[in-house]
Amino acid sequence: MDARRDIGGFVVWDYVVFAGMLLISAAIGIYYAFAGGGQHTSKDFLMGGRSMTAVPVALSLSASFMSAVTVLGTPSEVYRFGAIFSVFGITYFLVVIISAEVFLPVFYKLGITSTYEYLELRFNRYIRLCGTVLFIVQTILYTGIVIYAPALALNQVTGFDLWGAVVATGVVCTFYCTLGGLKAVVWTDVFQVGIMVAGFASVIIQASVIQGGINRILDDAYTGGRLNFWNFNPNPLQRHTFWTIIIGGTFTWTSIYGINQSQVQRYISCKSRFQGKLSLYINLVGLWVILTCSVLCGLALYSRYRECDPWTSKKVSEADQLMPYLVLDILQDYPGVPGLFVACAYSGTLSTVSSSINALAAVTVEDLIKPRFTSLSERSLSWVSQGMSVLFGALCIGMAALASLMGALLQAALSIFGMIGGPLLGLFSLGILVPFANSLGAFGGLLAGFAMSLWVGIGAQLYPPLPERTLPLSLETYGCNSTYNGTDLMTTTEMPFYTSAFEIHNVERTPLMDHWYSLSYLYFSTIGTLTTFLVGILISLSTGGRKQDLDSKVLLTKEDFLSNFSFLKKQNHDLSYKSHPVEDGGMDNPAFNHMELNFTDQNVKANGTRL
Repeated sequence: MDARRDIGGFVVWDYVVFAGMLLISAAIGIYYAFAGGGQHTSKDFLMGGRSMTAVPVALSLSASFMSAVTVLGTPSEVYRFGAIFSVFGITYFLVVIISAEVFLPVFYKLGITSTYEYLELRFNRYIRLCGTVLFIVQTILYTGIVIYAPALALNQVTGFDLWGAVVATGVVCTFYCTLGGLKAVVWTDVFQVGIMVAGFASVIIQASVIQGGINRILDDAYTGGRLNFWNFNPNPLQRHTFWTIIIGGTFTWTSIYGINQSQVQRYISCKSRFQGKLSLYINLVGLWVILTCSVLCGLALYSRYRECDPWTSKKVSEADQLMPYLVLDILQDYPGVPGLFVACAYSGTLSTVSSSINALAAVTVEDLIKPRFTSLSERSLSWVSQGMSVLFGALCIGMAALASLMGALLQAALSIFGMIGGPLLGLFSLGILVPFANSLGAFGGLLAGFAMSLWVGIGAQLYPPLPERTLPLSLETYGCNSTYNGTDLMTTTEMPFYTSAFEIHNVERTPLMDHWYSLSYLYFSTIGTLTTFLVGILISLSTGGRKQDLDSKVLLTKEDFLSNFSFLKKQNHDLSYKSHPVEDGGMDNPAFNHMELNFTDQNVKANGTRL
């Protein structure tokens, strides 16, 4: 490999650091498999016995979406398209508020394990099945990308074995998910967030030392036009503008935070609803920290390579490999630190994969197995959940093999979420916000939304948008003295931006391709959500949706919002009922949950004495 000639390679210490990270993750799994008497029920296994507190859950929420896609994808995104990506900070804020105030209260008061149980309570069993199947497909696809992508990028730059890495990741994840359940997933995530921040920090600190201070990096970025925060162009065809990120990004990420089982499962596993909301708000801080780190890394990349872009001069073959390249370039004198960065990328992967596996197991058990086989005892359900974890772990490794055919990382991942998550978000919003929506409307809306988002999404894969839509900033290679000859003076604006295995070349561009298929990928989800929502409302109204009588529990009510402020009134009372549950007339639901918890604890103790 030419890439390794002028930068460092991997040494023994790097492998030691990396292996250490995998071992500690596995150890946490073993610990939770036996701590506190192990995993007795499927509820312990899938929901951590509903006893988690806010901080670990918050860190875990941040970790899951900071997969290697973020660690490797965002810096190269910033390097090529500028720091406008940081507008996502505002998006995250909106998303967290929507999740905490609209979706969390409804899911929490219903006390469900799988978010799709909600669809049955609100509509009917068939809609629940649709939701479940879509979720399983989406998650397995996404997890494949998440396992494969970092393995590829690291393999090409550091010579780290590709399939060895893929299989190791898959196996370790499956191992601690199967043994330790949700508690292990959450605590390994906490450990992995620490490693990710450490990896990012080491890169930023060393880069600013070499480049001569953070200010110098920012100056370079400014000169290179990388600080393009304010692009208020309302054109929806432009890949990233202020509006596409705020509007499109909010829809895409709400479908991840508000309704995606892997996320909801975490915040429902909290002790009380207050802890659940708190975990979301703390997680917001985590998201901001990681966003800041990755944007800074992207600017450091630009500052370092502004005169000689390794991507155009063919030192790396994919934009996703820029970050590992930078690490080996500036940290080669510190054995073990490149290993820390690889561990950082992989922790991202592990945390995402493990939460996906746990969520897939939860959904399968709750939505597909429990309704069919009603006679299973809790003990055997716990075993079934573990079996499911192993099965899905294997499936995700298989998907990674398929992912080797997909195009650029970050976008592929977000497009999948957009195409499938959008219609699902529309379905849930319909159920929670529209009292007269009925199951016919929901089904019609889901089909329509899905058709629309698949049409635009697949169209965009086949006929990628033109460079003037994506606006990559120029990259220079005049400083690369090694291969200097007259032909190398092209700047990358001509390089095709998004390569996909399925692209169709040199076709006549029709207006359809130039407008509809060139839509910013962030709007895929918006289209799906809005189509589902509006079609659902129309069909429901025309099929007599007003006549149905619903339990107000499945809707978002005024009380749900006002209960935020009940804390101010009942502070002292609130603390007292945790120690000895007081029946609160069933209105104030956390009380009801504590009742449940305390009784299950006594049952477990009783069982213990009898055995």
